[in-house]
Order: sequence, then C-alpha cells, then structure tokens
Amino acid sequence: MTRAAFSYDFPHRHLVSVADLNPVDIRIIFERAAHWLAVNRTPDKSSGVLQGLTVLNLFFEASTRTQGSFEMAGKRLGADVVNFAMASSSASKGESLSDTARTLAAMRPDIMVVRHSATGAPKFLADRTGLAVVNAGDGMHEHPTQALLDSFTLAQHWGEVGGKRILIVGDILHSRVARSNIGLLNILGAEIRLCAPPTLLPPDVDQWGCDVFHDLDDALTGCDAVMALRQQKERMSGGFVPSGREFFHLFGLTHERLEACSPDVLVMHPGPMNRGTEIHTKLADDPERSVILEQVESGVAVRMAVLELIGGVIRKEAGA
Repeated sequence: MTRAAFSYDFPHRHLVSVADLNPVDIRIIFERAAHWLAVNRTPDKSSGVLQGLTVLNLFFEASTRTQGSFEMAGKRLGADVVNFAMASSSASKGESLSDTARTLAAMRPDIMVVRHSATGAPKFLADRTGLAVVNAGDGMHEHPTQALLDSFTLAQHWGEVGGKRILIVGDILHSRVARSNIGLLNILGAEIRLCAPPTLLPPDVDQWGCDVFHDLDDALTGCDAVMALRQQKERMSGGFVPSGREFFHLFGLTHERLEACSPDVLVMHPGPMNRGTEIHTKLADDPERSVILEQVESGVAVRMAVLELIGGVIRKEAGA
C-alpha cells in the first residue's frame, strides 16, 4: 500500500500514549514503517525527509536500546540529532523539570524524545514547551513506540493482528511495555491474555479487557504469539517473586511449553532478556520461533515512521 492508496493527513504532533491513536493512524504508521524497513535493508539508508529539523533525545533514564534506536531513526531521516545525558545534567543538581523544559525549549528544537521515571513527564513537557514530544517510556505508564514495533513485527508475519491470540507473561505490574501493548492490541482487535503470579499483576487488571491466568500452561493454549517481559527488579521493593530458578520453572518460556500453542507461534521479548529466568536461551535464539531480533530491526523503522509523520505535521503548521 502506498500513500496514494488513500487520503489521510496524520493529525498528531505528539505521541504520548497509544490511546492517542486510531486504527487509521496505526495503519499509516505501519505503512511508512514498512517503507523504511525496506530502505534500511539497502546500502543507502539515508533520507532528507527531516533535513533542517532538530530532534532532542532527553533520556532521564538510561536505555541504550531505545535511545540508540531513536538516534539512528532521526539520523537516517536527515535530522540533526542531539542526545542529552539528563542523569548527569543540571536536572540531577536540583533543577526542576519545568525549568529544564523551558531551558531546552529556548534552544528551538523541533521534536523532543523523552524517557523519564515519572509517569506523565512527556505530557508535562509537551504542555510546558509546546514542542512536539514522543514518549520513549514514562514510569510504569506507557511506551507507545515499543507497542507499535511489537505489533508491526507481528503484522509483518500475519498481515493483520486482529483476531490473533497473544499472551503477555511476566512482570506485568511494573511494565509500561505491557500497558502500551494491551492498549494497542485492543485497538487492533486482538485477543489478549496475561499470565503472572498475583504479586506481579496490578490490582485493576480485571478492567484491562484481558483474560488473566496464573498457570502458564493453561494460558499458552492456542496462542499465536507469546511475549515474555523483563523482570524489572529496579522497580521492585520487596518479595514480588521467588528465586529466578523458581520463577523460570513456573513462568519461563521453553520449547516444551510452546507445544500447547499454535503450530506457528511467535516468541517475543522487548529486551533486555534475563536468559534462564524469563526465557530459555535455545528458544530466544531459535530462528523458527523467536522474532526478538526482528523487533529490534522493526524498532528503527517504526520510529522513523513516527518521526517522519510528526515532522510532516510540524512543517505543515509552519507552512513549509
């Protein structure tokens, strides 16, 4: 499908939450991501789509994968990309987020990519600065581009995600990845299952529109894709889980366990993986089942699509 296939102007200058998107928005993002995925597999990956625009990567939390993915996406589109190491900046010396926002806005960037430990920080920065903001993860709230790249990866295999049965297993309580994936998969019409010990499920999980399981073997029955989540030990303060060995025994993904799934089941993980705790090494590296490296590749293409579309909104507002 090309842009000429239907007429639709992407309306968003921010991507803070998957709830901001409708099915047509998602379709456009996936269409452009497929274009960039193909371009990224050629020797000449450069484009001038965002030439003249500046993208600031503001990572108040360290994240090599996500920051590197956004940096590569921006540079391949021809933008000027500046990385701010906020953990070692004035923000760590007591400056308020409001003052940091105003200071950065005075530099006249065009798009800010924000990762922060506090829920709502990207929305706050968007409101205070008036700049276009992309949420690269805020607290235990959302990680919209991760959800987009996950569903895009599946769509590359299936064509459509709607109607498929997808299981998310592991540390759902602390996971912004899970929250964004559930929101997006609900929009796309997938059947969503969750599996975790009770200590790693949020108290309002019954309102999320998902089937909830505590037994992994039951949860895996008939699934088309399974996503293992990282145990976010940095967000845990107390005995949320038993030992890593016991957790793997109860909730770890293995080839043997997948026998209850669809014959062509796909295995996902947003990374970084704790091998032997969340997923068996042989399964993580199995090219017949694992799409984990495809998720990484899709991440650059999806973030290129998001930056391209938001950049188009900025240029249109400026009359360019």
